[in-house]
Amino acid sequence: MRSALGVRRPGARSPSPSSLLARPDSALEVVAGESARSDPGGGGPCPRHEPVTERGAEREAAVAEECEKEAVCVIMCASVKYNIRGPALIPRMKTKHRIYYITLFSIVLLGLIATGMFQFWPHSIESSNDWNVEKRSVRDVPVVRLPADSPIPERGDLSCRMHTCFDVYRCGFNPKNKIKVYIYALKKYVDDFGVPVSNTISREYNELLTAISDSDYYTDDINRACLFVPSIDVLNQNTLRIKETAQALAQLSRWDRGTNHLLFNMLPGGPPDYNTALDVPRDRALLAGGGFSTWTYRQGYDVSIPVYSPLSAEVDLPEKGPGPRRYFLISSQVGLHPEYREDLEALQVKHGESVLVLDKCTNLSEGGLSIRKRCHKHQVFDYPQVLQEATFCVVLRGARLGQAMLSDVLQAGCVPVVIADSYILPFSEVLDWKRASVVVPEEKMSDVYSILQSIPQRQIEEMQRQARWFWEAYFQSIKAIALATLQIINDRIYPYAAISYEEWNDPPAVKWGSVSNPLFLPLIPPQSQGFTAIVLTYDRVESLFRVITEVSKVPSLSKLLVVWNNQNKNPPEDSLWPKIRVPLKVVRTAENKLSNRFFPYDEIETEAVLAIDDDIIMLTSDELQFGYEVWREFPDRLVGYPGRLHLWDHEMNKWKYESEWTNEVSMVLTGAAFYHKYFNYLYTYKMPGDIKNWVDAHMNCEDIAMNFLVANVTGKAVIKVTPRKKFKCPECTAIDGLSLDQTHMVESSTTLHEFLPGRSMRK
Repeated sequence: MRSALGVRRPGARSPSPSSLLARPDSALEVVAGESARSDPGGGGPCPRHEPVTERGAEREAAVAEECEKEAVCVIMCASVKYNIRGPALIPRMKTKHRIYYITLFSIVLLGLIATGMFQFWPHSIESSNDWNVEKRSVRDVPVVRLPADSPIPERGDLSCRMHTCFDVYRCGFNPKNKIKVYIYALKKYVDDFGVPVSNTISREYNELLTAISDSDYYTDDINRACLFVPSIDVLNQNTLRIKETAQALAQLSRWDRGTNHLLFNMLPGGPPDYNTALDVPRDRALLAGGGFSTWTYRQGYDVSIPVYSPLSAEVDLPEKGPGPRRYFLISSQVGLHPEYREDLEALQVKHGESVLVLDKCTNLSEGGLSIRKRCHKHQVFDYPQVLQEATFCVVLRGARLGQAMLSDVLQAGCVPVVIADSYILPFSEVLDWKRASVVVPEEKMSDVYSILQSIPQRQIEEMQRQARWFWEAYFQSIKAIALATLQIINDRIYPYAAISYEEWNDPPAVKWGSVSNPLFLPLIPPQSQGFTAIVLTYDRVESLFRVITEVSKVPSLSKLLVVWNNQNKNPPEDSLWPKIRVPLKVVRTAENKLSNRFFPYDEIETEAVLAIDDDIIMLTSDELQFGYEVWREFPDRLVGYPGRLHLWDHEMNKWKYESEWTNEVSMVLTGAAFYHKYFNYLYTYKMPGDIKNWVDAHMNCEDIAMNFLVANVTGKAVIKVTPRKKFKCPECTAIDGLSLDQTHMVESSTTLHEFLPGRSMRK
């Protein structure tokens, strides 16, 4: 066996194994080498070994023992030397470790740098040259040559809908529920002869792209985009080369048959046909168009947008209050078809000065001045200021269905009278044009004056306000048009986060005023919570027990509260009450008041409350359950069964209260109705004026008061749930059934005069 010191002689004892194993071989070898170099002569206490002779065994044994001791000594010395000289050896070891760690750190650092570059560096040519707020001249952009045989997209697919031609999976989920819109890099497309495919990008389209790039919808990462907007200007078809423009669209890197691509066009078609949609082949691309007809508009896919009016944007027309104006009807369009102008002039002759028909001024030179003038015979009027002098303004179709005149009319606060068959009004998917305009068929043009006269003055004033609001919100600028278009598409993709009807159509004064809905949370109440039934009773115990028994069968009933309104008679003993599956609590009142049913009792722990009289025995449990499910969908409304109608009697010149079954309903009785418990608080503590005191004094009309309260606080109508049987109480007499008493109907009509004229339910 070879040791660290040399060759062991046969018969000599080996060094202790533990002393060898405790030290690394390399360290031992180094120390041994150094020990040999320190004593070149091999001298020391242990003599140099010689071959075995005939000397005595005793001497050999003694020498071996002495050498063994010396070996142990040398090993120990080597160990001490190692410990002592360790610092001299560590730099060599540190150098190796330092190189290792430096190499490892460099690799990690390079990996982090590469990851950062991958994440934040543009992923493609498009994203590095994307559209940004710094406007670039066409001279500075790359030129793309389109060979004559370049592919052309197919014509627009009229069958396209969001679920067939739009890839929603590109949009994905994001916390803000906002689509991401990518704008392609600006390029200059030329044909084989170097002729530009289209003119320089227009000012309007430049504003449109800038509005998108400045919005929350914009992304400069093409891989994150849900919607793609080309930088190819197709707003005005008159400036386009149809075939070459289509070829340029097909060159877009993510075109894919136009999937998820959006094109903006305000002036479609061209002579002689003037089609109502862009003639450029576009395959599956969405089209935001300014002149759609019912024949070319793809419902729920395309977006009908206004034809922008630069004139209305340049002229500052201060808002004019609603009310009667100098002219009842004005027509100020130029270039009308002769038949239309003949009909308008006939109206002017028939109705005199209340109708004004204007035309282009022939005695003015062409230019900017003539655009802002209109003439009637020798009279010259400033345009569009003259529109503010009219209650109604005619908007007729021209060569194209969509007219910039509509924007001018709305800005003036004049109610537009749209006479253009099959025209899709701008943003009609979300805007309620019945609130701001009058649409008259072309065949009824001669009767337009009488049609407009039939509209009540109060409604006209509301339409004037709404017309101005539509212009301010959606027509005023290119930016407003672009963002409204994207919002409509966004609502289709994220319908659970869509803007409500009220947000689209209500002016801010109404939207944020006193009629704003206090129950603004979008989530519907959970079904597991159930509802609390409140039964108002006086002394009809038998009927009360029947109502309790039937109501207790409703699966969603959580608690039943009996309001005992009789101070002269005690309620039945506990043992006599029906045994039901839910808690039943009897509350005794201090006074006999109808308003006690609307008190916010502490026992009401659910959001939903069912107010029900003690004689309503005709409703079944499944009808009550259905009513509760309806309320869950509309928790801010009054949802009831027996309907009533209040209307103005023009012959008697007073309010009228009707209980007959008709096709109209304006109120529901609270003898069987669901509502949110919050309205109990409003009724008890926030009812305006002395309405609550009037109800308590007359022991009548608490249901009318609650209906008016809910309607004025939320701005929403009631919802009537139709029972399977006619709502009546066959066992009730005229004395027992308060609502069946004829005097009750008379008092209800009187109540309307108490609550409505000169009073306001708004706080």
